[in-house]
Amino acid sequence: MQLKNASILVVDDDLDVLTAVRLLLKTEVKEVVTEKNPENLRWHLNKDHFDLILLDMNFTSSIHTGNEGLFWLNEIKKLKTDSAVIMITAYGDIDLAVRSLKEGAADFVVKPWHNEKLITTIKDSLKRKENKATFTTDPSDGSILGKELIGESDVMQQIFYKVEKIAPTDANILILGENGTGKDLVAKAIHQHSLRTDKPFVKVDVGALTESLFESELFGHKRGAFTDAREDRMGRFEAANGGTLFLDEIGNISLQQQAKLLNVLQNRQVFRLGSNESIAIDIRLICATNVSLTELANENRFRKDLIYRINTVEIVMPPLRKRGNDIILLAKHFCRTYCNKYIKPELQFDQKAIEKLLNYHYPGNVRELQYTIERAVIMADEDVLQSKDLIFSPIESVKSSDDEPEEMKLSTIEKNTILKVIEKNNGNITKAAKELGLTRTALYRRLSKYDI
Repeated sequence: MQLKNASILVVDDDLDVLTAVRLLLKTEVKEVVTEKNPENLRWHLNKDHFDLILLDMNFTSSIHTGNEGLFWLNEIKKLKTDSAVIMITAYGDIDLAVRSLKEGAADFVVKPWHNEKLITTIKDSLKRKENKATFTTDPSDGSILGKELIGESDVMQQIFYKVEKIAPTDANILILGENGTGKDLVAKAIHQHSLRTDKPFVKVDVGALTESLFESELFGHKRGAFTDAREDRMGRFEAANGGTLFLDEIGNISLQQQAKLLNVLQNRQVFRLGSNESIAIDIRLICATNVSLTELANENRFRKDLIYRINTVEIVMPPLRKRGNDIILLAKHFCRTYCNKYIKPELQFDQKAIEKLLNYHYPGNVRELQYTIERAVIMADEDVLQSKDLIFSPIESVKSSDDEPEEMKLSTIEKNTILKVIEKNNGNITKAAKELGLTRTALYRRLSKYDI
């Protein structure tokens, strides 16, 4: 929420404080209401909606507990208002103010304050309030984080809780989990719910970078630094400055690459290849890997000092097979998505189809389920998806070439090639057809032929 659209209630028994805040904020926000007597809080909150409340910690009142602010904070929460509450406190009451954070306050300011600091605190509290509001529950989709992460299972609820807690901080996050579990979606959700949400989100698949490209891609280079360096180039750290840098597949980088990365993270500055000039960076770091933490702890594979640097908080994404009824929630979500995409009427699942979905082991996790549902929607001729319509990809169980017979049917080669190209293009039929040298119609005919 923008500050200029906010309605703010200020509650303090010091008239000088009320006057000062009203004069400061009257040109910054939509509405400022001041109140000297906290006993009138309920009346104000029943009468009007306030986006934020500035509440004094101490009042001259009949409540002589020494922490009147905590009492009125709890009264505000009892009214189930979604207003963010910032506590106003004297220096000697900071311990009480910190306690108020544990009891639901958004933040606190210490008297006397700097005007710029107060405005910044208000802006940050409004932004956190807005971000928190996006953690919603949809009765048709289950609990949703943003628009992509869906789940009602206990394990997903724990992840939602973690993301909600850590997103507003600048803590470095390590996301662990099998391929296809949604690690990149969690990284995006953390960024979207952070205070850096209006800054860049830059993703790098560091596991795919060669030794020669690693420094140039991450740190940038100057013209002439190497043979093909025809111009100055900004690295990904610079591109993410002020925002979030997401390093995917970090468990696959070499020890030499790890040393270079650790140096940058420790010093918070980069040197472009071919330059001696340092460039300060301000990034929030999120890393992900399908390698287990136990494997990462092997110092022959990964530096422990780098693990500590990237792993302030870790999030472990569960495999889909351990998420129970989330499988059906996700299947229905993907079904609606692809019915809209391919302009088809909304499809339902019959009971046998639901049982088949629940009993499959999903080696490819959510990604495999997504592509299975997309294929089913594309090929559906009826309004109800049946068990026979759900054909799981053999890609996940393809044998190595050493185990394959010397002679293979041409049809089998063609079928596997089509599946691999569709997988490579993330299920995009148009791109897959182009890569295969086919028209979309011809590719659909082959999909039908092989019952894909």
